[in-house]
Amino acid sequence: MPEQWRLQASSNRQGSEGFVQKEIGEKLTSGEFELHEYTRKVYNERLEMGIAREQARKDLPLSTYTEAYWKIDLHNLFHFLKLRMDPSAQYEIRSYAEVIGNEIVSKWCPDAWQAFLDYHVGGMEFSSIELKILKPLLQNDVNTAIRKAADLGWLKEKDGKLARVRERIEFEEKLSKLDIELPWNK
Repeated sequence: MPEQWRLQASSNRQGSEGFVQKEIGEKLTSGEFELHEYTRKVYNERLEMGIAREQARKDLPLSTYTEAYWKIDLHNLFHFLKLRMDPSAQYEIRSYAEVIGNEIVSKWCPDAWQAFLDYHVGGMEFSSIELKILKPLLQNDVNTAIRKAADLGWLKEKDGKLARVRERIEFEEKLSKLDIELPWNK
């Protein structure tokens, strides 16, 4: 059961932001508990009647825990964990991925886990396009960096401000982690 009920994010259809008032959350949690209790009762009645499990469970909530068997190699598991442990991932899948990583993979293969944390979680990758702008920035060739960013359409304006360009915003976030100031933000 959720401890808090999150509100839908206004800028991200896949995300959430903020929480409902405690009293409202308690009411929602109580209703959820009653619903789950009822559907579990119906499910068990069906099983007792001999109904096939796959049909008996059709009305169980999507949030019902289940047992699953999963076959995956370490490379693809790390890819899954990188995506799902990212701060932008939805809370529930992020929590699930953190348990898999921190409680299972870290104990199963500690050296590979540490490398994953160092190079993927704590590391940073640049696309070939980003490198075309980063290289002149590191060489203090600001004009070339600005020209390349403009050629990519990264510096178009809308309502007197830089237009939202996802690739530029992601690049700016990476460079802010490195304390590199972008010439178009001065």
